[in-house]
Amino acid sequence: MMITEILPVTKQKYRVVTDEQLAFILYKGELSHYHLQAGRELTEQEFRTIQEEVLIKRAKLRAMHLLTARDYTELQLRNKLEQGEYTQEAVETAIEYVRSWHYLDDQRYMEQYLSGFSGNKSRRQREQELQQKGISKEMIAAFRQKQEDIGETQDETEMILELLRKRCRDPRSADEKEKRRHYAYLMRKGFDSGDIRRAWEQFFTTAYHIS
Repeated sequence: MMITEILPVTKQKYRVVTDEQLAFILYKGELSHYHLQAGRELTEQEFRTIQEEVLIKRAKLRAMHLLTARDYTELQLRNKLEQGEYTQEAVETAIEYVRSWHYLDDQRYMEQYLSGFSGNKSRRQREQELQQKGISKEMIAAFRQKQEDIGETQDETEMILELLRKRCRDPRSADEKEKRRHYAYLMRKGFDSGDIRRAWEQFFTTAYHIS
C-alpha cells in the first residue's frame, strides 16, 4: 500500500493515510522510527510490525484506561476506540483482550443497570437505553424472565408516587385535564400501567382524606 498523506492531528500526533482507505494515528517519533512519509510504499510486513508493536498495544491500554474510569458495553467501548482511529484489527483485539479478563461484560453491565432504581427512569426506559448501548432485546428479556421466575420483579409504585408529588403539589385541586396530563406523562415515561394505577389511587385517594 502507498502512504498518500500524513496529516497533523496535534503537535505530536499524526494521521497516516494510505491509498487503501486505511488510516491510523502515530506519534511524531514513531513516524521517524518507522521511516514513514507521504509517497512512500508501506509493505505488508512493515504495516504488520506497526500494528503489533504500536497500534494493538495502544488500543489495549486505551481500553483498560476507559474501563478503569467507568463501565462500558461492548458497543460503547468499540465506538470509543474507533473514535480514536485505531485500526479495526486493533479495536477487535483490544475488545477481546478486556473481555477475556472480564473487564468488559455486557451481562454484568445490564444486570447492574437494571437492578434497583435509577433516578426517575422507569424500567422500560432503562431497557430502551440498554438497547441503544448495544444490549440485545433477547438478553434483556432473558434477565427479566429470570427475575420473574425467582420473584424479584420491581414494583415502581413508589417511584411513580414521588414523581406525582413533584408534579402535582396540590392533588386536591387538580382537575381532570391536569390529571390526564400527569397520567400521559407517566405512560410516556414507560411505567407499567398497573403500577401507575396503584400509585394513582394511593396518591389521589390519600389527598382527599387529608383533613
